[in-house]
Amino acid sequence: MDASDTQAFDACLRDALALTREWVPRWLDKLHAAIKDREFSASQLSEKQVLMQARTTLESHRDLVATRFLAAFAESMENALPHTGTGSRRSPTVSFDELELMGDDQVQETVELARVQQVVKMAVDEELVTLTALLNGAQGLAVVNPDANPLRSEVVVAALMKALKGLHVEAAVRSRWLQVGAMSLGEALREMYANLSRQMERAGVKPAGYVVTQTATSRTTPGTAAPDAAHPDSVPAHEMLGNDALLTLDHLHQLLVGNLDQGDDGPSDGGASGSGNAMVRTLASEVVTLMLKRIAADERLLAPVRSLLQDMKPALLQLARTEPRFFADKQNPARRLLDAIIARGLAFTSEQDPGFAAFSNQTRGVVRALLKPGADLAARFPAQLEEFQRSQAAAVGPAQVQARGLAVQTLVRVEQRNLLAERVATEMRGRNDFDKSPGVVRRFLTGPWSQVVAQARLESTDAAPGESAAMRYTDILPDLLWSSQLALASLNRPRLVKVIPGVLRTLREGLDSIDYPREQAEAFFQALMGLHEAAYKTQRNEPPADEQPSIQPELDDEPWMQRNEVRDTCFMEDSLPDAPPTTTQPAFLDTQPLQRDWADLKAEMAVQRTSELPVGTWVDILQDGQAMRWQLTWASPHGTLFLFTGGNGRSLSMTKRGLERLLEQRRLRVVADHGVVDEALDEVARQAWLNSAMAEK
Repeated sequence: MDASDTQAFDACLRDALALTREWVPRWLDKLHAAIKDREFSASQLSEKQVLMQARTTLESHRDLVATRFLAAFAESMENALPHTGTGSRRSPTVSFDELELMGDDQVQETVELARVQQVVKMAVDEELVTLTALLNGAQGLAVVNPDANPLRSEVVVAALMKALKGLHVEAAVRSRWLQVGAMSLGEALREMYANLSRQMERAGVKPAGYVVTQTATSRTTPGTAAPDAAHPDSVPAHEMLGNDALLTLDHLHQLLVGNLDQGDDGPSDGGASGSGNAMVRTLASEVVTLMLKRIAADERLLAPVRSLLQDMKPALLQLARTEPRFFADKQNPARRLLDAIIARGLAFTSEQDPGFAAFSNQTRGVVRALLKPGADLAARFPAQLEEFQRSQAAAVGPAQVQARGLAVQTLVRVEQRNLLAERVATEMRGRNDFDKSPGVVRRFLTGPWSQVVAQARLESTDAAPGESAAMRYTDILPDLLWSSQLALASLNRPRLVKVIPGVLRTLREGLDSIDYPREQAEAFFQALMGLHEAAYKTQRNEPPADEQPSIQPELDDEPWMQRNEVRDTCFMEDSLPDAPPTTTQPAFLDTQPLQRDWADLKAEMAVQRTSELPVGTWVDILQDGQAMRWQLTWASPHGTLFLFTGGNGRSLSMTKRGLERLLEQRRLRVVADHGVVDEALDEVARQAWLNSAMAEK
């Protein structure tokens, strides 16, 4: 990204805040005047009273609304940019899971928000397109990503809603403010967007380009009618019962909570499922159709996989007639089968990948079994789920299962030892003689030697207290720290000669106990013997004066692993593509103090880290110039180590820092960090939300 473009982007955000401070008071004045006009022209007393309450409440809260709106907008603008490199899904306005937990009032508020956003979006559409292209261009994007515009209208409206919800005013008053002020809010934003676009054009920013993408064509299954071309999101015509079946947010909410009235055209279960209600069946079919349409357009799945999933549509639509909420129950066999097929399908990036042919044949068999005529469809899903899971488990060889189990056990032990080593290092830093020792010794003690002591403590549960190796490895600390201090050791050469052999022998024994690399150990021993030699040759007639301890930063190394542990866990060490392979062993060379505080640098880097990935996440990792598909199948209890499994059953482990490094280097791309069905259902909820905004009040 060009430096001038970066400056223009930052300047645009600053100008947006400045302009917002100007137009918000004007918008509140227009809102007050509009409410007052409606109040005078209202013919019904009840409407006049509601408007009067809205006007007087606005008069008393005007300054507070402005202050909170500006604060919420500034905060929302900072959080509105998408995370770089994660590929995570866009946050839905209302998620499918949340909708089921909402009350009727919350649903109504969400619908009100949709209507306001729709009015505002229609008012600013042309200016927003121009500004988004310019802001994307300033960020170095070649193709427009609407989410990369932190000033988009939904961000502004969401900030307004957040500010209003923080006020102690009635919901009816807030609703009236939004209804009356939506149009003038859109006009104010349109003017701001136009001003910002002109400023960016004067700064020489080149806009990003828009691309036209073709939507996935829907497949028609034999025996079913094609969807209405004018309404691609609708169910086939024979499933529809008229305009009442429009999937609004309120209808979807009522479907999920089971509050729709029962009909007399089928079996009734007292309202438990709503299966006897024609509208319930129609809405359920609408949800299934929309869900499958979203999945059909999801390019993370290979085209043959999406095709097979679309072939399941008749069976899923038939199931929706008897179990209209099966898709919302993650434990329902049909939902679990759909999730299992999609999760396995994400493992493949090519039809030539090993195992894809067997997976495709297995899935095709599932579809054939579900499409057979018969009234026992609901009973077939559990059997097909069990058979599919058994087949997929059998595809993984016993050796791979054993290797994965060994990898998990090893990683658990590694994390336990490293956490204990951190406590051991803290104990060492608390010693009175620690800070005065040379940096090379301090780093050795808080690095590899803390690992030695931790390993010994983990293995010494059955040893007598005085005989444990951990005790011997700790007992040498006074002699080691004393002998490494030139000023002290040079005063007592007889003691120095006496303690050196025992110290060196114990050090070698401890390092061998953790299979510490010999070349790394020798580097430390050379440095330590140099200190001992200097102390032996130094002549002092007087006790040394008190000296200030040398202050050097302690190296913050990632979890250390032994060579056999690296092998057993298939540990990924090639974290730097253009540099020699890194090791997990600490270095012992003296370093210059950092010009800036290490904690500050770590805090800055942590802002850009997005390694908090849930187990089950699918990622592509670039290795040797080729992207490989892996799934995060295990994370250590403290989140320091991760184990990935490939579609071929292979394992790959890495540390948290290694994962963050791959993200920073853009060698790791998150493919799916949520279930594909979950995301599709969230899009269904979003479509219902938009339908509610378009519906007449």
